[in-house]
Amino acid sequence: MQPPGNDAPAGCPFSGARAAHSAQPAHAAHEAPHVPGDAGWHDAQLDFSKSMSYGDYLSLNSILDAQHPLSPDHNEMLFIIQHQTSELWMKLALFELRGALDAVRTDALPPAFKMLARVSRILEQLVQAWNVLSTMTPSEYSAMRPYLGQSSGFQSYQYRQLEFLLGNKNAQMLQPHAHRPDILEQVRATLEAPSFYDEVVRLLARRGFPIAAERLERDWTQPTRHDETVEAAWLEVYRHPQQYWELYEMAEELVDLEDAFRQWRFRHVTTVERIIGFKQGTGGTSGAPYLRKMLDVVLFPELWHVRTTL
Repeated sequence: MQPPGNDAPAGCPFSGARAAHSAQPAHAAHEAPHVPGDAGWHDAQLDFSKSMSYGDYLSLNSILDAQHPLSPDHNEMLFIIQHQTSELWMKLALFELRGALDAVRTDALPPAFKMLARVSRILEQLVQAWNVLSTMTPSEYSAMRPYLGQSSGFQSYQYRQLEFLLGNKNAQMLQPHAHRPDILEQVRATLEAPSFYDEVVRLLARRGFPIAAERLERDWTQPTRHDETVEAAWLEVYRHPQQYWELYEMAEELVDLEDAFRQWRFRHVTTVERIIGFKQGTGGTSGAPYLRKMLDVVLFPELWHVRTTL
């Protein structure tokens, strides 16, 4: 309770101006309330000449000045922002996935689960983003396509690192980045390092499962291949989830992640077919047929096959 004669302070109790309000005379509490449009109707800071603003913190000038359409077509802005925002989400996905990988290496699985769940939600966000791009019609895309040159999402070095980190390795995919030595170094490092799933397989071995030595120290530049000893380990985990609860949860987090990744790929295919049909891609691929072939790639093969074995 308030002592007699001390009215409750007006205004937002979480603002820096709380103390000033509480020092006001008692009659101030009975004055007419401020309404929007009145000067001082809120306690928000308005002068940022000497402090960091929202735009400063987010570097919005740089971000919002990064769209440079090359064609006179209205729809190119959509095309640019769709791909720029996808790259931002991929940056976060890589950040979280690498954080989860570091956690798995040190057997800190609960933090890894949190980060993997976030990656799955990021992929769901990317899936929904295709709905925005699909508002572009074939006629609209045809008007701006000549201005794209040979640029293509196939050349996204963040996407390539995401594929490599998830185990879909292919050394030929370094070539599109050969003209940028700094980027090539990043992509090559991801190619040559163990994938996230490789680290999970090592985790299985640390937990006592008899994983084949050749699986634990394989050529990391090669894509993930099915291994009988890995599937046998997952089979034991799924048959006794209470005994191996952390590994069981890891398995399901990985299935969630690949499920979301497959949906992203599928929506990519259908959006491309909707907008350009079966034309060749700007980057030189076969376009939709190439993307459909990628739908057959399985990232964590034992986790899918074990469902049939159970």
